[in-house]
Amino acid sequence: MSRLNKTIIIGATILLPQQAICAGFQLNAQSNAGLGRAFAGDAVIADNASSMARNPATMALFNETALSAGFISITSMVEVKDALYTRELYSQGALVDSSVQSANYDDAGDNAIAPNIHFIMPINDKFAWGINAYSNFGTKTEYSDDYIAGEYGGMSEVKSYNLGLSGSYRMSEHFSIGAGLDIIASTGKLKRSLQPTDTNLLTVDAKGFGLGFNLGAVYELDDNNRFGLSYRYSPEMETEGDVDYAGYLPESGPIDDTVVIPLPNMAEFSGFHHLENSKLALHYSIQWIGWSVFENLEAETSGTLNRYQWQDGWHYAIGATYYLNSDWTLRAGYLYDTSAQDKLTSISVPDSDRQFFSTGFTYRLTPDSDLDFGFTYVLGEDVSVVESKPMIPVDMASGTYLATNLTATSHANAMMVGLQYNRTF
Repeated sequence: MSRLNKTIIIGATILLPQQAICAGFQLNAQSNAGLGRAFAGDAVIADNASSMARNPATMALFNETALSAGFISITSMVEVKDALYTRELYSQGALVDSSVQSANYDDAGDNAIAPNIHFIMPINDKFAWGINAYSNFGTKTEYSDDYIAGEYGGMSEVKSYNLGLSGSYRMSEHFSIGAGLDIIASTGKLKRSLQPTDTNLLTVDAKGFGLGFNLGAVYELDDNNRFGLSYRYSPEMETEGDVDYAGYLPESGPIDDTVVIPLPNMAEFSGFHHLENSKLALHYSIQWIGWSVFENLEAETSGTLNRYQWQDGWHYAIGATYYLNSDWTLRAGYLYDTSAQDKLTSISVPDSDRQFFSTGFTYRLTPDSDLDFGFTYVLGEDVSVVESKPMIPVDMASGTYLATNLTATSHANAMMVGLQYNRTF
């Protein structure tokens, strides 16, 4: 299997963190209340059962059995502009033809649904346990079949599913701890083709499985002020895929290989402060994501696949909650997220520093149940992209091959809308 073919597999397998990703974005998709406040304070607020996904210690703040279930719709909008695509055809080492074409593209984004369900049961005033399931990742980036730079665009679709089991223990009136186990399953699909002949370069269908864990702590100064700290360990995922590149090289049919992928660990600090004698609460979060583990990717039989040189990412979020009355709670928030990509960029996984603008509300249906609505608009930045493939075999027997290059500016935005039902028993 060629190094070029194996490199492309990465696009369908590396982006499997503990949080959702949309066209290169890392997006939290476990809580609709969190969606409405830009996830500010999510590791400590504990306003419904979904808080266990961000910090298992928050389960100690519940004195009743709690259930939360909902979904978040993610719409990504990816634009490629100022794009020039260069093709050079070589035969026996000599340049025989060259061309430069526009490779602009209006919208390579797509829609996805990320469901979630969370359940917390206190055992007594010390212990609580919980179980949850949610889709970490449910999105794809897809260019049309006739997109001229199909070897750089194509289709990339990744989904992952998390099943978590957690427990918490209240050590004192002010301090609680928690821990959880994560079982992660993931799937990835990828397609690349050479235009205008629509020659199949690569089709990938990959699956992976891994185990991780999370730890957390909550410190309560009083009823109105508390802090949360959480850490999530992410495992190395072993993704196995069928790779079909018939029509690209003389060999035909799927090829098997295993790519070992280190996922990023994460840590988060959150604060929550309900202002005394008011209906207003302020909250905030700082989150670190260890994307720098993606220096190199290795395959069991093919060795080093690609060099990424990614950098660690940071989230900075601030939000406010206004308790309007017994039926309505209003939220708003802002989050700034730094890009994982550094010097190496791509139109298939567009990424940049981005801003999240969020709003939402809770409406109480009954004394024991309520409904959360959240909306977030994600605003990205323009990113310069330079990609090249120095040797794409066209006819191995005659020594004919293509060298292609793409220079462009990518821009990716997103919208997230969600509903969630919460109930206590």
